[in-house]
Amino acid sequence: MKEGTDMVLKEQLQEHWKQALKSGDKFKANTISMVRSSILLEEKNNGKELNDEDVIGVLAKEVKQRREALLEFKKGGRQDLVEEAQSEIEILLSYLPQQLSVEEIKDFVNQAVEKVGANNIKDMGKVMGIVVPKLKGRADGKLVSEVVKEVLIGKNK
Repeated sequence: MKEGTDMVLKEQLQEHWKQALKSGDKFKANTISMVRSSILLEEKNNGKELNDEDVIGVLAKEVKQRREALLEFKKGGRQDLVEEAQSEIEILLSYLPQQLSVEEIKDFVNQAVEKVGANNIKDMGKVMGIVVPKLKGRADGKLVSEVVKEVLIGKNK
C-alpha cells in the first residue's frame, strides 16, 4: 500500500534490482539485494515500514560499513576486495542525496556553533547533536566530526 511518496526509494531499489537481474548485472543485483535485506531487517526490528528518510539512514549505514571494510582490505593488500567495495559504495551512493562539500558542512557547523554558543572542544557533543540529524545521509559522520573539531579548535586560536 502506497502512502504518498513514502515508498519511492524502496520501489526504486526494487525496480533497479529487477532490471539488474534481467540485464545479467549480478554484482549490482547482489549489492541492491543486500541493501533490501537490511531494509527488511530494520522494518522487522522497528515493527513498521520505513519511509524514504529511514531508507536513506539504512543506505548511509551500508556505505559506512563498506568504507570501513575498504580500509581493512587496503591494509590487508586485498586489491580485489578493495575494488569490489568501491563498486558497491558507488552503487549505494547513487541512491543517497547529493553529498555535501566540506564548505557546506562548515556552514551547518558554524550555524550550530552560534546556536549553542559553543566556544571550545568540550562543546563538541552539543554541536554534533544539532548537526548530525540535519546532515543524515548527506555527509559522512566521520567527516562531520572532523569539521566540528576543526571549527571548535579554530575558535580557541
